[in-house]
Amino acid sequence: MLTKKQKNLLLFINKKLRSSGVSPSYEEMKQSLNLKSKSGIHRLISALEERGFIKRLAHKARALEVIKLPETASANDIYNNFSPSVIKGGLDEELANSDEIEVPVLGKIAAGTPVEAIQNEVARIPLPNNLEKNGDYFGLKVQGDSMIEAGIHEGDTVIIRRTDTADNGKIVVALIDEHEAMLKRIRKKGKVVALESANRNYETKIFGPDRVKVQGVLVSLYRNF
Repeated sequence: MLTKKQKNLLLFINKKLRSSGVSPSYEEMKQSLNLKSKSGIHRLISALEERGFIKRLAHKARALEVIKLPETASANDIYNNFSPSVIKGGLDEELANSDEIEVPVLGKIAAGTPVEAIQNEVARIPLPNNLEKNGDYFGLKVQGDSMIEAGIHEGDTVIIRRTDTADNGKIVVALIDEHEAMLKRIRKKGKVVALESANRNYETKIFGPDRVKVQGVLVSLYRNF
């Protein structure tokens, strides 16, 4: 069982590694927990290491690796650099009662094995109220479980803002070799593009920059119960 400070520090380290690929500094950790000195961070790091939650990487300054996360951590805790708005309830009821702007659903997107690129509209759903109305959006039905630890389940309908660029760490619709589309977290380093799953059972996929095109960034999702 972790203390509240140990858990918060572990989640902060995990968030920083996910968003930038670099461990946070002791100063950043101190500020995140609102501590007065770095000595408290040293004690928390040692406690997390002893309990098997993190590992210090040899021969690298301030390099930490997260080995596991607490079982009580939610998906939003684990991936709290991504907090999608989840609109719950039946989509048919939403459509029948909504006067909002509608978004075309273009088919299924793989959160796992790639599927053929989606082009054809299969339905329409209301645009969530918290999104800017002047954006260009489309929806896709999630197929697979490779993004489940980011709170994205099979059967969800994700709302995508159309764009051809994305910051590192964003969840995107990526088009591979002009014919396969997948929903992944993107990271770019030099001439390499990595597409990460949010499920430890799936490997990160590595591509050259000429093979990957960003088609949009995830901004919200519907979950139908």
